[in-house]
Amino acid sequence: MPYDAIRVETDAATRVATITLNRPDKLNSFTRAMHRELAAALDEIVASGARALVLTGAGRAFCAGQDLADLDFTPGAMSDLGALIEEHFNPLVKHLQALPMPVIAAVNGTAAGAGANLAFACDIVLAARSASFIQAFVKIGLVPDSGGTWFLPKRVGMARALGLAMTGERLPAEKAESWGLVWQVTDDADLAQTAAALAAQLAKQPTRAIVATRHAMRASATQTLDQQVDLERDLQRELGNSYDYAEGVQAFMEKRAPRFEGR
Repeated sequence: MPYDAIRVETDAATRVATITLNRPDKLNSFTRAMHRELAAALDEIVASGARALVLTGAGRAFCAGQDLADLDFTPGAMSDLGALIEEHFNPLVKHLQALPMPVIAAVNGTAAGAGANLAFACDIVLAARSASFIQAFVKIGLVPDSGGTWFLPKRVGMARALGLAMTGERLPAEKAESWGLVWQVTDDADLAQTAAALAAQLAKQPTRAIVATRHAMRASATQTLDQQVDLERDLQRELGNSYDYAEGVQAFMEKRAPRFEGR
């Protein structure tokens, strides 16, 4: 389908899809229309058989969060933020977390508010050296949403999470990397190529194993050790019956590179 607020590209050779948030004049801030396009694009990418996704932004920002111009501030008829979150932001975060492929955020500039937490909802975060992350909610009297209160404490600890959320201070990319929020920082000119190369590498891997690994890692946050090792057992049993496991073992025995198909 045609898109206005985003661009969608799929490389048939590498089976890597790329979604670019494409409202550069508005720092790629969210509107309801953008949300609808993102939901449709994610479904389209899954249907296409892509095996990795890169999410990035056009221009000088990754995403500046919600576009306030898309909200109604008329006294007595103000937009219901809870309804907005329930209808758009929460489904987007859940959709990204459940995709049957690895997702890379290539943060090319400012990631503020929901835009920062959109990046953290992805599996791996790459950032340009000039990028920054801002929990901007406090600046307009709000609480971090789009999973921010879940992602931040788990990744940087409570002290740093509260500091970021309560002050709304800008967190530079290299500091975000040292705190564990970012996998890798690259020179600005190298970000797109680095993200494409990593996505192509992941697309060649056993996709079901990658998705199962993501599921197990996230489950560990709320499970006991006994529950977690049982989950590992169940996932290993399931993957042990997959084509990619048989191919991986065969390739090892034949001393050649495996040809995984993601099944």
